[in-house]
Amino acid sequence: MGCIVTKVVDSPSQAATIRPDSRPQPESNRDRVSRRQVDKFAERRSELANAALQTLAELGYARTSLREIAQNSGFSHGVLHYYFSDKVDLITHCVKQYKAQCILRYDQIVATAATAPALADGFAEGLAATARDDAPLHRLWYDLRSQSMFEDSFRGDVLEIDDSLQRMIWRIISRYSELTGAPLTITPPAAYAIFDGLFQRALLHHLAGSADALTALADDVRHLLPRLVGMTGTAEG
Repeated sequence: MGCIVTKVVDSPSQAATIRPDSRPQPESNRDRVSRRQVDKFAERRSELANAALQTLAELGYARTSLREIAQNSGFSHGVLHYYFSDKVDLITHCVKQYKAQCILRYDQIVATAATAPALADGFAEGLAATARDDAPLHRLWYDLRSQSMFEDSFRGDVLEIDDSLQRMIWRIISRYSELTGAPLTITPPAAYAIFDGLFQRALLHHLAGSADALTALADDVRHLLPRLVGMTGTAEG
């Protein structure tokens, strides 16, 4: 049980500033309505982004405008412009949304893999599958990341996405280290750079028509993981 502490005050003005009960006030109807409006606006942005994502992935950053996206996605230019200030706003929202879904899939692999080989297989096959099934979407991400080196208007969003992907890779590497009992021998930025480089190269060759690019990617991932946790002697096993 709590109790209210009574304090003796020296003046009426001081007494007016002391309240025995500091519990938060109930939320007003206006606050609830305002919050619902914000939630609905965010939900609508997400819906529009999902609908426009494929068009963006096919056309790329440089060849699109909000008007072109509207023509190819079934929404009016006015609707898109109401929910997104410009194409940069729309594209970064789309890529953020898609990459967040990707991260959840890999986190599920980490959560369910009971052995190091199972984790390596899940990670390797997951990278190959997403490069095959979602190639245009990953191409859009690399397009956006490259453009951010020239335009600072969305550099912050790109860095945020990049950091989230780095943390995802590090969770995989760290879990692999735990399952093998071998110490980590690499830093988070280096680990991300290695796997991102492998993935981007495989994606490029896959888009160019290479039949074995994704198989090679999965093999490289399996062979590389042991080397990153001090298991060089078993890397080829």
